Amino acid sequence: MDDEDDFKPGEPIVEIGREDLDPLSLDELDKRVARLRAEIVRVEAHKAGKSSHLSAADALFKKS
Repeated sequence: MDDEDDFKPGEPIVEIGREDLDPLSLDELDKRVARLRAEIVRVEAHKAGKSSHLSAADALFKKS
């Protein structure tokens, strides 16, 4: 993972990137990919919600 500098050591994302994938079967790798994709969807949804809240706040407090 090239972007490890963006994260603190010990953070789950760093640990995930360091895990040895060699012992995993194709089925286990497919399940892992599905879980990671589900997490991406969850994070993107959370991000969209934050963006929506920020836009609403900006509109509410916008200077005329």
